[in-house]
Amino acid sequence: MIRTYAAVDGHLHQIDAGADAGRVVWFDLLSPDREEELRLQDSLGLELPSQEEMAEIEDSSRLYIENGIAFMTALLPAQVESRDPILAPVTFVLGAGPLITLRYHTPRAFDTFPQRATRAETACADGASVLLSLLDAVVDRLADLLEACGRDVERLARDVFDKGAGSPGRQHDYREVLRGVGRLGRVSTMIQDSLVTIERLTTFLGPVLDRYGIAKTCRPRLKALSRDAHFLTEHAAALSGKLGFLLDATLGMISIEQNAIIKILSIAAAVFLPPTLIASIYGMNFAAMPELNSPWGYPLSVGLMVGSVLLTLWFFKSRGWL
Repeated sequence: MIRTYAAVDGHLHQIDAGADAGRVVWFDLLSPDREEELRLQDSLGLELPSQEEMAEIEDSSRLYIENGIAFMTALLPAQVESRDPILAPVTFVLGAGPLITLRYHTPRAFDTFPQRATRAETACADGASVLLSLLDAVVDRLADLLEACGRDVERLARDVFDKGAGSPGRQHDYREVLRGVGRLGRVSTMIQDSLVTIERLTTFLGPVLDRYGIAKTCRPRLKALSRDAHFLTEHAAALSGKLGFLLDATLGMISIEQNAIIKILSIAAAVFLPPTLIASIYGMNFAAMPELNSPWGYPLSVGLMVGSVLLTLWFFKSRGWL
């Protein structure tokens, strides 16, 4: 599918694919078929990278200039709120004409940005300004995701350290906490990887804008984008550190609860060991045992067992083990 946008009075409007190509400032290709790719390549005189080429991790494959046209690929997350978030490449193609974006998934910014650009004036007069506005929307979306991750980390921290504090006899189920930590760790890593690629893209974009003679008007916006991406990358790294601490704390709390259970079982075994020994002795039924024929033999053995239990409990209590 190809979505085509034109700039009208500072606003971005979607137009028919067959409209005048001179009005177009943005071609957005979403999972295009081969026929659509060939038609666009013929009309613009360029060759778009394949999906396999977009997935390559070398900087030379993600950021390069060919025949005076810049090809820039960044990793963008999508479906982050679902149980199966994805991180996939998006290629931005910028020359002296319109911007071309090629993608095979749907990051949220690609849906929200055209809607906002239709209503608000976003200075989308050409391909370069559309690219900067789109990258700004992408960075804003990543910032929102980081804020949401931070709130979820705080919620999980309360679950680990505060829940069940008033009822020490009950064991807290940490399996959901571990699942939440694992999911947040995956999402934060995706966001961090995405921000790193955007930071590299903005660094590469400066000389590209110089080539087209529009760096003076776009340089402040580009610097702001690069600065925001850098600060968000540091924030994502700090969030990853919090998640690592939270994971260690959760495993530590699980270990403490397991040790408490083992301690209770060990004390119970130690408490009932003396009466078991006494019962075993008087259960041997040797003929020479005088207590077998004594009328006070049974109460004596029961009293010894009860006394041994109380003595053991007193000993553990005096040592602070209970």
